[in-house]
Amino acid sequence: MFKGTSASAGIGIGKAVSVEEAELKIRREAITDPAAEKIRFQSAVKQAMEETDALAKDLATRVGEKEAEILNGHLLLLSDPMLTGEIENTITGENVNSEFAIEQVCNTYADMFASMGDELMQQRATDMRDIKTRVQKILMGISSVDISALPEGTVIIAKDLTPSMTAGINPDKVVGIVTELGGKTSHSAILARALEIPAVVAIEGFLNQVSDGDDMILDGSQGIVLVNPEDSVKSEYAAKREAFLKEKKELEQYIGKPTVTKDGASIELVANIGKPEDVEKVLHYDGEGIGLFRTEFLFMDRTSMPTEDEQFEAYQKVAVAMNGKPVIIRTLDIGGDKEIPYMGLKKDENPFLGYRAIRFCLDRKEDVYKPQLRALLRASAFGNIRIMVPMVTCLEEYREAKALVEALKKELDEKGLAYNKDIQVGIMVETAAASLMADVFAKEVDFFSIGTNDLTQYTMSVDRGNDKVSYLYSPLNPAVLRSIRHVIECGRREGIMVGMCGEAASDPLLIPLLLAFGLNEFSMSASAILNARKLITGYSIKELQAVAEKAMSFSTVKEVEDYMKEFISRI
Repeated sequence: MFKGTSASAGIGIGKAVSVEEAELKIRREAITDPAAEKIRFQSAVKQAMEETDALAKDLATRVGEKEAEILNGHLLLLSDPMLTGEIENTITGENVNSEFAIEQVCNTYADMFASMGDELMQQRATDMRDIKTRVQKILMGISSVDISALPEGTVIIAKDLTPSMTAGINPDKVVGIVTELGGKTSHSAILARALEIPAVVAIEGFLNQVSDGDDMILDGSQGIVLVNPEDSVKSEYAAKREAFLKEKKELEQYIGKPTVTKDGASIELVANIGKPEDVEKVLHYDGEGIGLFRTEFLFMDRTSMPTEDEQFEAYQKVAVAMNGKPVIIRTLDIGGDKEIPYMGLKKDENPFLGYRAIRFCLDRKEDVYKPQLRALLRASAFGNIRIMVPMVTCLEEYREAKALVEALKKELDEKGLAYNKDIQVGIMVETAAASLMADVFAKEVDFFSIGTNDLTQYTMSVDRGNDKVSYLYSPLNPAVLRSIRHVIECGRREGIMVGMCGEAASDPLLIPLLLAFGLNEFSMSASAILNARKLITGYSIKELQAVAEKAMSFSTVKEVEDYMKEFISRI
C-alpha cells in the first residue's frame, strides 16, 4: 500500500498507464539573425495560444467556465508583454536561440514563484513551466502525449501532470490519477476534482515500483494507492466505490433545503470564491451566500492595476448574481509573499510577518486602497455586500480602514452616487493578536470571520508550507481550538455574526465542535456545501455541548482527533 496526498475524492479501479512527456534537452546555440529568430519565437507563441484557447473552450463546454479560467490564465501569461519582451531581449541581446532564451527567462520566474512558499505562487510556478515546455516543443517539432486517447479503465501514473495535460483527459476513459509530485491545491488537482476523477498525489518514487498494465486501486478520499491487490480487496473497493457514488447522488436531496440543526438553529452555509466566474458553482451547490471573495485574484496575472471601474464591475457582477444573499469581500491581501511586479513590492525577508494585507493597503491609500473601497461601496447598491479587512493585529488598523470607508461615503454622497449606507465592515480574525483582543474588537466591528489557515499558522508558529514542521499544523490543536472558541464567544456576547472561512469550516471532525461553540456561518469550497449541510442538519447543538466539553479537556492533537473520529463513527 502507498500513501500520498488526497487530491480528488472517489475510488478508481483500473490498469496503470504511464504518461511521460519527452525530456527536452535545451542547448544554448548562437544565432546569426536575431530578427528572424524573434519571428520564429513569436510564431511559436501564437501557435501555443491558439492550442491553449481551443483547449480552454473545450474545457468550458465539457466542465465549466471556472475550470477553463486556469487555461485562460496561461493565455494571459503567453500574451504578457513583460514576459515575451524579456525573452525577445534575451534572444537579441545575447544572440541565442529561442528555446534557450525561453528556458532562461521562464525558469527565473518559475523559481521566483516557487521560492515564495505560498500555495498560489506554487501554482503560478507550475503554470509558468507548463507554458515554457509547450512553446519549446512547438519550436523543436516535438508532439505532446495525446492524453485524450488513453484506453478505457486507465489509471494515469506520472511524475507530474501539468494543467494543460490534465485538461485534455477524457473522464470516460480515465478512472484515476497518481503522481509523484503535486499538491491538493495545484491547478491539476483542481481540474481533477472538476472532472470528478479520483486522484492521489505526492507519492515519492512511485514510478519505480509500478509498471504499465498493473492492476490499480486508488482511494482519492484517503490518499491510498494499492498495486496488484488480491481479488477480495478489489471486491471490497468496488463496493466502496458504489457506496461513494450513491452517497454523492443522495447529497442532491439537500439542494434547496434550509441549513437548520435538529434543535432549530439556523446556520449560514456560504462559499469561498476567487473570481466572479466562481459564483456559477456556488449557485449550483445551493450556497447561501459568499463568505470570502479573495480580491487579490483581480490584481494578478496582468501588467497593470485593475481600475476602480473594472473592480466595480467584478463586485457588482457577484452581488447581482447572489440576488440579495450576503457577499463578504475581503480587501486586497497581497504582500512580500505574492509577487505582483507592477506594485513595486520589495521581497520581504519574512513575508508572512511583513508588509502585507492591511499594512500594505493603509500605506497605499491613494492608488490602491481608496479605489478598491470606492468600488466596493458603489457595488453595494446592487446587493448585500460586506467589507472584510484581513490580517488585522490592532484596533488602530480597523479604525483607520473604517474611517476611510466613512470618508468615501461622503464623497459618493456629494457626487450623488448610490451605495448601501449601512454597509457592514468586519475583520478577518487570523492572527493571535486579533484573537486575544477579540473582546475589544467585537465592540466595534460589524462581524468576525475566522481564517483558520493563518490563525493556525500564527498560533503554532509553523510555516504551513514547510514539510519539516507540518506535523504541528492542525486546527484540532488544543491551542487553536481554544483560540477559535474564544473568538466565537466574544462575538456572540456582543451580538455580531461570527463566521469561518478557513478549510476547517468543512472538516467533518470540526463541524460538531464549531456548532457547539456557536459559529453562525460556515464558508467553504462550493463543492463541500451539500455534505456540510447534511452533517449540520443531523446535529443538535444542545447535544453537542457535552462532546465539545470533552474534546476541550484533551491536551494533544491526537487525543482530540481520536475522540472526534470515535464520536463520528457512532453517528
